[in-house]
Amino acid sequence: MLRTLLQQIPYFTPEDIAAFEPLWKKQVHLNRYDFLIRQGQVEQGLYFVISGALRIYYPLPDEEICVGFGYPNTLMISFPSFVDGKPSAYYIQALKKSELLGISKTDLVNLMEERPNIKRFWYEQLEKALVGKIEREVDLLLPEPEQRLQRVMQRSPHLFQHIPKKYIASYLRMSPETLSRLKL
Repeated sequence: MLRTLLQQIPYFTPEDIAAFEPLWKKQVHLNRYDFLIRQGQVEQGLYFVISGALRIYYPLPDEEICVGFGYPNTLMISFPSFVDGKPSAYYIQALKKSELLGISKTDLVNLMEERPNIKRFWYEQLEKALVGKIEREVDLLLPEPEQRLQRVMQRSPHLFQHIPKKYIASYLRMSPETLSRLKL
């Protein structure tokens, strides 16, 4: 599956794929509710979700705030921890049985230095993530739950195929009851 996706990146040469693919050597199998990373651990890798569904959440005393999701063919990471090497403030938890492949930060950084197309790929992923975070910030500032839901449905309709609605409600900063009243 990873190879197929890498082959779809138009500027990747066969040599880029041959150098990149074998570095995704950490196989991770998670059962429902297992953690990929816990608050306080330092993120050491980048993960590709082969199957399953995961959530990134921030714990508060009275609730858990979902800040992102992973599902097949997406990348998963506790990004602040990965970048600055500090303990994660977030948890990444499997919502269903999940399989992932991981590449170490060291391998990724070294390969980016050797292969410009891999660096280009990483920067494109960062750009997409930044655009997504800006869109999410707008979503959270909208006063009406209907508006927040509509924007997420337009931007990420696939989310509703992979993620249970109670976690989507948390992501949208509304109660599960409010989400269920809104027409999906």
